[in-house]
Amino acid sequence: MLDTTRLKLDETVSLLRAAGEQTRLRLLVLLSKGDLTVSELIDILGQSQPRISRHLKLLTEAGLLERYQEGAWAYFRAVDNGPAAALVNDLISRMDNNDQQVLRDSERLEELRSRRAARAADYFSTNADSWDQIRSFHVDDDLVEAAMLEMVGNTPFQNMLDIGTGTGRVLELFAPHYAHAVGLDGSRDMLAVARANLDKAGLSRVQTRQGDVYMLPMAGDRFNLVTIHQVLHYLDDPAAAIREASKALAPSGQLLIVDFAPHDLDILREEHAHLRLGFSNEQMCSWMEEAGLEVIETRKLDAISTDGERSEKKLSVSLWLARDQRLQIADNQPTTSA
Repeated sequence: MLDTTRLKLDETVSLLRAAGEQTRLRLLVLLSKGDLTVSELIDILGQSQPRISRHLKLLTEAGLLERYQEGAWAYFRAVDNGPAAALVNDLISRMDNNDQQVLRDSERLEELRSRRAARAADYFSTNADSWDQIRSFHVDDDLVEAAMLEMVGNTPFQNMLDIGTGTGRVLELFAPHYAHAVGLDGSRDMLAVARANLDKAGLSRVQTRQGDVYMLPMAGDRFNLVTIHQVLHYLDDPAAAIREASKALAPSGQLLIVDFAPHDLDILREEHAHLRLGFSNEQMCSWMEEAGLEVIETRKLDAISTDGERSEKKLSVSLWLARDQRLQIADNQPTTSA
């Protein structure tokens, strides 16, 4: 079998040549800690836009950086898979953390993250009343999250995709289990909230992307776990979103969907843009099976009142777990930590 973890001599020279310049090495250190835009890098490094852009272009062409578009903004980050990533990580690990230039860059990065967090907090506080009202309608989040973890299990896995990531909470929840994760959302404002939360949690193995649930922007990427948490009720075609999500699964990968059970709370349609008032077990299982998946577990969580009876005032939440039926040939499941 071809060993893809090794570099040929000319590849190694090319990567070292690309990294072997002070500004480019500083960029690699910064971008190994998370996604940044050109303007943010200019702010941190204090260099001109043409200079920063030229260095980013060289590093990207060499395969040391990834570039992705989010509306009018271009984000960059260090690659985190493959031999190029291993080389970058090794170079960075051998650098002196007390180097004055590295320390200044780190301080400016933390200042930038603080500003991000402040902007995210402003947006969150503006919408908090709406979200708090929705949260008050359904089963406690702690119970839902515990069920999600229990259904997926404790076995570590490689890649995760969270569709409609919102605040990034699901990415935080599963962080001890994955090696790498991507959070997708259509809203730049919500992605700003997610980035701030992920930065605060110290999760550098996570990327955020702006994208369409009906046309995922991760062409060719395959994930061991895909989650869709409280998203489908906003969509006019949930079945199409499930079909698209199934295409992103690796062989034997799992799709976990969390949403409301059927209800008649019209205020969610009238005031909170819900297009669907919950989903029946039969409907969701049918959509998953039509997408070529095998449904392996379903759960319904009812809110319980203080007297132990089901609360009619709160919505039930359902969870569906399905699996890609292709066999996974090579099982590479590293143990990870946040």
